[in-house]
Amino acid sequence: MHEQWQALIERVLLTPEQIARRVAEMGREITRVYAGKRIGDELICVGILKGAVVFLADLARAIEVPVTFDFMATSSYGASTEHSGVVRILKDLEHDVAGRDVLVVEDIIDSGLTLQYLLQHLESRRPRSLRVAALLDKPERRRVEVPIDFKGFEIPDAFVVGYGLDWNERGRNLPFVAALRPEAYGGA
Repeated sequence: MHEQWQALIERVLLTPEQIARRVAEMGREITRVYAGKRIGDELICVGILKGAVVFLADLARAIEVPVTFDFMATSSYGASTEHSGVVRILKDLEHDVAGRDVLVVEDIIDSGLTLQYLLQHLESRRPRSLRVAALLDKPERRRVEVPIDFKGFEIPDAFVVGYGLDWNERGRNLPFVAALRPEAYGGA
């Protein structure tokens, strides 16, 4: 474990090996669903910035059909650990997704509010198909039901960092997913 994080981390939930195994399995699942894709009709993987970048990079390498990337960024938490209830798009897609297969790649789904908003926004652009791949699912926090077509792991209601997820922009580079001690982020 990164020495400076030891005092802040309550426990490691997912090791690098567990993550790598599950991401490879998800890549195979996605490959089966999109079998037959060709260059010129690639699967568009839409990474939700910033948290999904690490997951998207590893997942895309595990998918064995042609893919292209696009990105969106939203704001719904600010500096808080609680969803504000208001979702704003800070960065929208650069490419047209009408008539294309789109896979939204998320790091974590908790309340479901941000994903619900994104799916409605993307659906209005008339993609051929719209599916979701999420590394982490935190169902205890769910406020609205959302589809998760490809799920990595279900985790308990804890504030987590690592593998792209952050605490005040810190910890994204940790190779594992860990629960922070509540006193570390003011949750105690």
